[in-house]
Amino acid sequence: MKQTWRWFGPNDPVTLAHVRQAGAVGIVSALHHMNRGQAWTESEVNIRKAMIEKAGLSWDVVESIAVPEDIKTRTGSFRQKIDNHKASIRAVAKAGIKVCCYNFMAITDWTRTDLDWPLPNGGTALRFDIIDFCAYDVLVLKRRDAEADHPPERIKAAKTRMASWPESKAAEIERNLIDWVPARETVYSRESFLRQLDEYRDLTVEGLREHLFLFVRDIADTAEEVGVKLAIHPDDPPFPLFGLPRVNSTQADTQKLFDAVPSPANGVTLCTGSYGANPTNDLVQMAKAFGPRIHFAHLRNTTRDADGSFYESEHLDGDTDMIGVIAALREIETRENREIPMRPDHGHLIVDDIGKKVNPGYSCIGRLKGLAELRGVMRTVDAFRAGRVS
Repeated sequence: MKQTWRWFGPNDPVTLAHVRQAGAVGIVSALHHMNRGQAWTESEVNIRKAMIEKAGLSWDVVESIAVPEDIKTRTGSFRQKIDNHKASIRAVAKAGIKVCCYNFMAITDWTRTDLDWPLPNGGTALRFDIIDFCAYDVLVLKRRDAEADHPPERIKAAKTRMASWPESKAAEIERNLIDWVPARETVYSRESFLRQLDEYRDLTVEGLREHLFLFVRDIADTAEEVGVKLAIHPDDPPFPLFGLPRVNSTQADTQKLFDAVPSPANGVTLCTGSYGANPTNDLVQMAKAFGPRIHFAHLRNTTRDADGSFYESEHLDGDTDMIGVIAALREIETRENREIPMRPDHGHLIVDDIGKKVNPGYSCIGRLKGLAELRGVMRTVDAFRAGRVS
């Protein structure tokens, strides 16, 4: 697998020099200053590409060309924004970038209640706490019909939990849930978030799924024409939030997309953390089943609680068999004679990154540690497959 690293551009606290020192050879990036649905220009793509190549790295994956809410709801100027998306695909293809990762999550991008959850070793991790989420959804946001989406025992626990919150906790969780994610297309106030939720009020799961199929059919022809592989990212978390429909949370969801749009350009980002937070997903089996459709991999691990909460664990710990996943991916690469770009995802905040300005989940040392561990697994798997060790 090709070892890559997500880089948020010139303002990222982790520099391209740091990336090289971590041992990555490729970059995953996007034009985050052009994330409102406008068409990316060849000149802007080439500026970013030149920065990356000057540092001795290659730009291998675009993550992500934004998919605005108009496209997901098929309202407003969605036709123009789909055309802009196609133009962006053409621009990155002309620059030699052949994989585009995107997601189709309604309103929210990846979502966590805690960005600095304390670990026993003194570091911190990202965490999604279902009780804290329920407290915000039902008692702070007061979303219409929110109570129907949570079992009574969860709401009872949320009331007890909220009573123990310090004064600043509600504002912190609100920021984490609706006002922050690196490079998110839109950040919300409570009022604007509720208004945006209303745009989805009558859109069912099957309705949003059909909109996904229509969108991918629209862009897959362009991607196939210019030699780009599309790699949808799974929902994160892989279950409904805020009453919004989810359409890519399970193996069955992703297979429905492949069946609906059989183009070879239509593929998946195998995010072991996002899929892995849903206990119904077997990541080793999914890697084997998706095979040639896997165009990109996010390798991270999660540890789940019985109530649906989870935290980002060490890359080789948690509930996903990371060694089995890597072995399956290496088998795909050998069988198909190709290299799958991968990146370590969502590292812990550790060592002297603590206290620095970082994008939560994207600090340098935690991801460097994860990449080193994953690299060790890859080399060991290769040694076993070559018969050098037994």
